[in-house]
Amino acid sequence: MREDPLDLTAVRRAFDQAAAHYDAHAVLQREVCDRLLERLDFVSLNPATVLDLGAGTGYGLERLRLRYPAAGLVALDIAPAMLTLARERFPRPGWLDRARALFPATGGAGVPHFVCADMAALPLAANSVQLVWSSLALQWAQDLEATLKGIHRTLAPGGLLMFATFGPDTLKELRAAFAEIDATPHVNRFTDLHDVGDMLVHAGFAHPVMEMEMLTLTYADLKALMRDLKGIGAHNSAADRRRGLLGKSAWKRLEAAYEANRIEGRLPATFEVIYGHAWAGDKLTREDGRQVIQMKIGARRAGLVRP
Repeated sequence: MREDPLDLTAVRRAFDQAAAHYDAHAVLQREVCDRLLERLDFVSLNPATVLDLGAGTGYGLERLRLRYPAAGLVALDIAPAMLTLARERFPRPGWLDRARALFPATGGAGVPHFVCADMAALPLAANSVQLVWSSLALQWAQDLEATLKGIHRTLAPGGLLMFATFGPDTLKELRAAFAEIDATPHVNRFTDLHDVGDMLVHAGFAHPVMEMEMLTLTYADLKALMRDLKGIGAHNSAADRRRGLLGKSAWKRLEAAYEANRIEGRLPATFEVIYGHAWAGDKLTREDGRQVIQMKIGARRAGLVRP
């Protein structure tokens, strides 16, 4: 579990309220999404079903459709308003599209299926997805390791999880400035790269690969940064967060603290972006639904099976 438990009702509400203007503020989110999509160039995978976990307004979903035109797509998000906008990116299916969705072998998989749900309780069958793709959504998981276990359950043997999430140095300037105001958490906490890697292994994934990069946006003033964060629904949603707005005096102190970061006339906002992918590995499923990992120890000792 997180050290800073999230108020998931507040998370859903924030993203619902931000949906209409999300795309106007999501410059960083589109950039990370594009970089994550490029990483698919380096894996050999022809998925029958792709899950976009945390689909938002559907920017990544459109591009997954272009990359995997014959795959069935499932778009999952916690915010209904986000899914409404994502759905609008795809025309309503005609009778031929609906028939193709029922019989994918005829060519084409129709429009995506849109599912409003919490990523911690995926309403998908075990072993039903070949690719789970998630761009900047996992940082909102209440229990990341449990969520990863749920993802592993839905992945078919040999399936792939590819994701981007935020690391602990994200918004470090804003966190430090708020620390000069009071001790209440104002910026969500994010999981370290090494901890994410360990959680992947504990969740049953094989061969995790982790990368990290720092991206920096610059702003004319603090108000512009806060408008962007509000515009994408990235509110502080910690259960023990401070309620209500800052007073004028506290806001001025916050601005003054943040001003110490100004470089060449601009205020930086740092984002630590973690990229990762891992494979579901070989999975055997019992009749009761429990999964068994086949180790093939003897074969490996004999040099017959490549690790």
